[in-house]
Amino acid sequence: METSELFRGRLIDHLQLVVRDLDASRRFYEAVLSTLGIGIGGSGDTWFWADELFVSTVDSEAALGEPTGRHHFAFQARDRAMVDAFHAAALANGGRDNGAPGERPYHPGYYAAFVLDPDGNNVEAVYHGPARRSADAVRIEFEE
Repeated sequence: METSELFRGRLIDHLQLVVRDLDASRRFYEAVLSTLGIGIGGSGDTWFWADELFVSTVDSEAALGEPTGRHHFAFQARDRAMVDAFHAAALANGGRDNGAPGERPYHPGYYAAFVLDPDGNNVEAVYHGPARRSADAVRIEFEE
């Protein structure tokens, strides 16, 4: 890896998706992640990554020749407008609606949207309502 420090969130260190069409996935994830203020952090001929999400083709060394199955994962949004923008960007960039933006019964204030990415993964953006966080991210600095 080309970096000397990382910022990591809560439970998941990283998630890898092995996709059929890397260009279609890159267009989709660049569009939806930009609505959440997250850029694509790297790219190659058989892979790209953004924060804890690593996306590759079956030809990448990490994939071992097999695509992943259908998964569900959620990105955190800072407000309802980000959830709405995520959903619109997904639909405009190869995603399919799997639940329009709106409140869900999971807990008070849970506002989310669901889309299927080009490989059928169920991708969610969620705003949990007004809350105070202890930190925006965990900073990891590598020793040399």
